[in-house]
Amino acid sequence: MTPRAINATIAAVQTLAISLPVRRELVVSGAGGTHDHSDFLLVRVLTSAGVEGIGEVSATLIWSGEDAGTAEHVIRNALAPAILGRPLTPVADLEARMDKAVAASQFTKAGVSTALWDAYARTLDVPLAVALGGPLRTSVPVKFSLSGDGDRLRTTYQTAFDLGFRAFKVKIGLDPVTDAARFATARQLVGADTFLGTDANGGYSRREAHRAIELIRPHGPEFLEQWLAPGDLTGLRQMREAGVPVVADESVFTLADLVAAVRAEAVDVVSLYVGKSGGPARAVRMASVADAFGLEILLGSNGEQGIGAAAQLHVACASPGLSSAIPSDIIGAHYYDEDILAAPLPGDGRWVHLPDGPGLGVTLRADLAAQFR
Repeated sequence: MTPRAINATIAAVQTLAISLPVRRELVVSGAGGTHDHSDFLLVRVLTSAGVEGIGEVSATLIWSGEDAGTAEHVIRNALAPAILGRPLTPVADLEARMDKAVAASQFTKAGVSTALWDAYARTLDVPLAVALGGPLRTSVPVKFSLSGDGDRLRTTYQTAFDLGFRAFKVKIGLDPVTDAARFATARQLVGADTFLGTDANGGYSRREAHRAIELIRPHGPEFLEQWLAPGDLTGLRQMREAGVPVVADESVFTLADLVAAVRAEAVDVVSLYVGKSGGPARAVRMASVADAFGLEILLGSNGEQGIGAAAQLHVACASPGLSSAIPSDIIGAHYYDEDILAAPLPGDGRWVHLPDGPGLGVTLRADLAAQFR
């Protein structure tokens, strides 16, 4: 690394909005709504040393309150002005400047932060997982979400199976009786020995949750993800009495949320996102805090594409306390009709593997890279 690279500054922040449909057979529906397309904002930062980094804003209005349109406005008018001309290192200083420029907007900040960390790791000529303090592992087990009923559920399962997936979770949180029937059908499809969990997206009341566990437990759920509203930590703690691991997703966006969940002894596992955390380094820091208190983590999904999935993977490989029992949700381009990467992340549906090369270790398709502005 040359002195010029060490002293590099942020020379440009560019964006590209794209919209991609979900594969028709894999559309996911649950208590949080139906996810049948994603509007992404890709981010590219350029340094004065000629190094570039890429990131991805993976957000949906109904879930995070952010999407490609809000992200582009926030980046152009607030985040980019806050970091342009500033030194690339330390990246944490740039993240602090973005925090001062804009309240919240975690998924948007995460897209820029990922690009900054990618540029930093490329400057060092090391994988991002190394720049984040790892890797503690080079492969991560993954699972796929199943939803719908009847033929739709069967088609989704068969498509995911054909893609190589062998671990799954079922979207529930709508009605205990119909949810239990859906889970029972899914169990019949996947088999008695296949890993199968549940995700209610906060859709149940306490009464509904207690009814649902009575109906679903005989079919062997491996975990209960966010069965209750995000703020109901007492209720989540009570769900642990069922003897099935409780996973928090919507309950934990920030470090303060994580501390509250720890104090309430509400969960066994925390689902972390690069987007919820505001960037890859912050996600790893949250994993370290969770691990210090004996909680495992996994990497959850907001429908990331290839760049976002690469960021998920590097965070998972750099994070302590990654669950060995519950696979992560690093799905990436499997979920869509096309990939935005020149070459896909290495994986087979069961595992996804850390790619070779510096930074994120991935390259954007040339036709997309030419469209940044």
